[in-house]
Amino acid sequence: MKIALIQSALVWEDPEANRAYFEDKINTIGEEVDVIVLPEMFTTGFTMNPAKVAEAMEGKTVLWMQSLAKARNAAITGSVVIEENSNFYNRMLFVFPSGEIQHYDKRHLFTLAGEDKVYSRGAQKMIVEYLGWRICPLVCYDLRFPVFSRNVENYDLLIYVASWPKTRIKAWDTILSARAIENMSYVVGVNRIGEDHNGYAYVGHSQVADFLGEYILEPQELEGVFFAELSKEKMMETRLKLDFLSDRDDFEIKE
Repeated sequence: MKIALIQSALVWEDPEANRAYFEDKINTIGEEVDVIVLPEMFTTGFTMNPAKVAEAMEGKTVLWMQSLAKARNAAITGSVVIEENSNFYNRMLFVFPSGEIQHYDKRHLFTLAGEDKVYSRGAQKMIVEYLGWRICPLVCYDLRFPVFSRNVENYDLLIYVASWPKTRIKAWDTILSARAIENMSYVVGVNRIGEDHNGYAYVGHSQVADFLGEYILEPQELEGVFFAELSKEKMMETRLKLDFLSDRDDFEIKE
């Protein structure tokens, strides 16, 4: 599986400008890829003003993602502010080349920024079946909670999209590697760069780690499109040889 990671600054609360930017970047991809990964709240930045920017599932951004996914014959994923049933969600969309959509609503809302006051929490993990891979998409603060991320579904790839600030970037790097190691899974992390409306700085560090925590793509700090190729065969060979996942603890997550 070939992954494209797009790392960029974001225009604050301006979906049209951000869609135009990402469309230009996607159109520069000159090779075939299977999945294109965009950051958290890629149309707006990490805003606590959902009423100002929220879209419906039939809105412009979803239709835009479907159109691009079909045109590129690649899945596109990233999180967007979505309004549904009078609630706001930080929703990670996984759009297939067919236009089909699956979604995951961020479970761990970032209380330090007041995300829990304005967004509704998701409850369920989502496993996407795509090209023979089992993919688990998660969002930013979810990274800090290993129990929820635990590989009890035998997924092959974790994808984290984020707005993770420079001040805590060491944690981002460290925990992404830990998730790869403990779950014997590939891990893709896509973060933004630049400065947001609140003055928080972001240095990216978008990266890809293999199932032993070794870098396939080292943390990147510049704007750009970056690529990584993943081998499910190599991962399964290593899992079979080491068999660490067979010793997982059983547990139950309660609401």
